[in-house]
Amino acid sequence: MKERTQTQIVAYLFIFPAVFLVGTLLLNPMVQNIYYSFFTWDMVSKPVFIGFGNYINLLGDTNFIRSFVNTVIWVVFTLAVPVLGGLIIAIFIRGLRGERIFKSIIFLPLAISFVSTGIIWTNMFNFNSGIINGFLSLFAGRDVEIAWLTTVPLNTVAMLISWSWQQTGNYMVLFLMGLTTIPQEPVEAAIIDGASAWQTFRNITVPMLQPITTVVIGQAMVNSFKAFDLIYVITRGGPYRSSETLAVTMFRESFSMFRMGYGASVAVVLSAIIILISGTYVRKQISKDSLHY
Repeated sequence: MKERTQTQIVAYLFIFPAVFLVGTLLLNPMVQNIYYSFFTWDMVSKPVFIGFGNYINLLGDTNFIRSFVNTVIWVVFTLAVPVLGGLIIAIFIRGLRGERIFKSIIFLPLAISFVSTGIIWTNMFNFNSGIINGFLSLFAGRDVEIAWLTTVPLNTVAMLISWSWQQTGNYMVLFLMGLTTIPQEPVEAAIIDGASAWQTFRNITVPMLQPITTVVIGQAMVNSFKAFDLIYVITRGGPYRSSETLAVTMFRESFSMFRMGYGASVAVVLSAIIILISGTYVRKQISKDSLHY
């Protein structure tokens, strides 16, 4: 047997466990999910083939449309607040005395699970004894009793605040990594030429952060599209399914209402949206980067 053939066999043996796990734990369930999305099935009786019936029903389902709109709100807010907040914090604390302390404090919430974060903020937004209402009462000079978690759209706002508190530290660390890769020569040259701090940031820092920005925005979009744990712990999608996202709708339809086929169709739509949007964005950004080089 040739040495090259032996090397290839050894290489295939090494990658086989990873391929097997990916195929068993990811690809197989994905194919099964797509398959069951064409059926109506309650996990008890025999599945009944209905073709594209589940997908057609989605178009007229007000709950699905509402959860789709809520998901879009989550994505927009995530890009506008945690990502932008992480960038601003990274710029301001870089090189600051006590930088490590600030980074640890801001990054610490990410070490807490989504479930724990949900419990913490549920208590903070409590109608009667929550610290948020207590804090607002100090400034109002009277008892403030805002029903954060049962009032639309305050319930979504409350959860977005909780999400931002946990996720900002992640994006801050990624942007700090990107800032360390920026050479100082262009920045120093801009300062010598009389550029202001804002002009230096806009014309030098932001363009040179493009590679890490692509990673951050792509990660943020995927995470916000599939947000589930935090929402389910805080409001369970309520009241009256008003704060559901597509991930919560998928879970409710599948495992609460036992409409497995319908829930599978929601999962397929959610996956298609994530792949289409994030894939298109990353591909365009890679194309832009290749033009610069």
